Amino acid sequence: MKLKYNLFIGIVATAISAIILSSPHPYPDNNIVGIQPAIAQRVAASNAWRQVYQKLPEFPLENKYISKKTRKVSENHTLARRLIRYHIYLKGRAPNSRLDWKLTLADYLKANEIMYDSSYPGSDTLKTNPIDGDRAAIKRLNRRQRNALVQVLVNIFNQE
Repeated sequence: MKLKYNLFIGIVATAISAIILSSPHPYPDNNIVGIQPAIAQRVAASNAWRQVYQKLPEFPLENKYISKKTRKVSENHTLARRLIRYHIYLKGRAPNSRLDWKLTLADYLKANEIMYDSSYPGSDTLKTNPIDGDRAAIKRLNRRQRNALVQVLVNIFNQE
């Protein structure tokens, strides 16, 4: 129930953001008020994970989990894909904010908010819940690798 609720909230928030972003801005020059337009909507979150692996080929795939539906390895169900889904849809965090990505990584490292097994991306579609493997993979990254991941994610969602 909580997963459906969080998914619903995520969809509603995305729809509201799209409406707000598509409305004409009252200030033709955004620099007048010091606000830059949110351009994170230009990158589809469903495809952003592919760009992570293009820019960080050493980032762990963690894609050996078996699909409940097909009973085969779900190779496209990667750590990056689940990380992005958790960040945007489950937590409702901004995809173009460094701080928000760092908070998400802190969740994985058990240093911020509690992550619930039952609502983690893949828990309902994969035979084995990938949360423990994903946490271990993030924990194995050193600070430089985590910072590089955050920068790549911010860059992907700030593309023009």
